[in-house]
Amino acid sequence: MALDVRKGEALLAVLETGSFEQAATLLHLTPSAVSQRVKALEEELGTPLMVRTRPCRATKAGQRLAQYLRRSRLLEEEFVAELAEVEGQPVSIPIAVNNDSLATWLLPALSDFLIEKQLLLDITVDDQDHTYAWLEAGQVLAGVSAAATAMRGCRVEPLGVMRYRLLAAPAFVARWFAMGINREAARDAPVLVFNRKDVIQSDFLQRELGLPPASYPCHYIPASESFYQAVRLGLGYGMVPELQYGDDVTRGELIDLAPNKPTDVALYWHHWRVQSPKMERLNAEVLKTARAVLRPFY
Repeated sequence: MALDVRKGEALLAVLETGSFEQAATLLHLTPSAVSQRVKALEEELGTPLMVRTRPCRATKAGQRLAQYLRRSRLLEEEFVAELAEVEGQPVSIPIAVNNDSLATWLLPALSDFLIEKQLLLDITVDDQDHTYAWLEAGQVLAGVSAAATAMRGCRVEPLGVMRYRLLAAPAFVARWFAMGINREAARDAPVLVFNRKDVIQSDFLQRELGLPPASYPCHYIPASESFYQAVRLGLGYGMVPELQYGDDVTRGELIDLAPNKPTDVALYWHHWRVQSPKMERLNAEVLKTARAVLRPFY
């Protein structure tokens, strides 16, 4: 059967905005009209496509249809723009990425290409262990993830390893870890954590010191630059990527609390097998830059 474009647009609008009311505003329709289109699509396909909660969320079937609709929309927009040779009408590409990649290597990897091809990025930021779910849910077309296995219909490409060091300011070390990092001191010293999905600090403390989560005080600072600033200000200690701190350790502005025990996070680029030409070029730019700046896989 051929999918009705208007019904597909209504479904995507509800999933992207989270409600029938906001979708109606986006599509210049009434909420009732949007609801009728989504209901008609569900009846035609013979399956529920969304759970009508607040916000609305897709069912498994809805996720698969949303994946198809977003890829189709991107291919159509790119084709129309190239056929008409239209300038000033850039295509938007939704991707998911972890905050540390966004704060370090990703934008330099893509900036020249995005400017040249007049592409817009629609970036969703999440922990590298959770970005995969955005692709699975059909919310993005590609993403950076710690998951090494490709989902059905997708390809996975190794990017490289992002190395983290457990860093603290000299004054913080003098106050809390004058005798070196140890279990007793770590019970009281405040740890910097990105957000409640971030387990890189807790995994280290569990593995190296036997300290379970919630057995030490934490600051939650969900922004990469602010997180790094908090380390430099002595608010706490935490894992910082090598690409971010540069030579601050060499200059003595920060101290590596575990110089022989870095934490390496392997990163992968996930994308759909069937891609538009511009998306294929974007994939190539990401892979080229990431492999030049990240550590290679062992």
